[in-house]
Amino acid sequence: MATAAQAAAAAFLSFLTSSPTHHTAPSSSVSFRATPILPVSLRAAATGGPRLPSHLRGRRVGAVVAQLPTTHPEVASGDKKIRWSSRAVRSFAMAELEARKMRYPTTGTEGLLMGILVEGTSGAAKLLRANGITLLKVREEAANVLGKSEMFYFSPMHPPLTEAAQRALDWAINEKLKSGEDGEVTANHLLLGIWSDKESAGHKILASLGFDDEKASLLAKSADEEAAMSPR
Repeated sequence: MATAAQAAAAAFLSFLTSSPTHHTAPSSSVSFRATPILPVSLRAAATGGPRLPSHLRGRRVGAVVAQLPTTHPEVASGDKKIRWSSRAVRSFAMAELEARKMRYPTTGTEGLLMGILVEGTSGAAKLLRANGITLLKVREEAANVLGKSEMFYFSPMHPPLTEAAQRALDWAINEKLKSGEDGEVTANHLLLGIWSDKESAGHKILASLGFDDEKASLLAKSADEEAAMSPR
């Protein structure tokens, strides 16, 4: 599963290198600025490629977190030395692919949830599976919550993020910023970001499949531990 996810993520990321920006779905009330993507670092993270030697790591752009869309200006500008984990990056890549499979015009929190499960190796994915929340069940619930797309509709190459999905990404980043420490924003943070928005499709799907605040608390406890144990 991980190998297939890495291969698909690598193909997805090869397209990104030719695109200067990544967009969020337009809204009449809220607008999000497209965020620059850092192709080289993103590709290395998504494919499990080699890391810089320890004596060179300090020279990295501080906010490698700008690999994914963010509305945090301090992160996008490189003021904070935090980054998305490779598992979280692959989960995001899988989310867009799942949105296209479902023929949805946007990548929502349901797509992010499916992406976590498709990537499959993160603590978040393992916790979901341990509680009987599988990719097949999430797909079925997504169709129940959002409805099925038109048979002949084709999603764009990169379905733009819904506002709820953007909030989930920003929530994950914000939780890491609150810790005041450098390090990684993991798929655990991403899943908690999905759960934090009770009106989102992802939250409704999780709740319908038995996920609750108690399980979220367990995940929150392991989120910082997973980030601390990740190689720098």
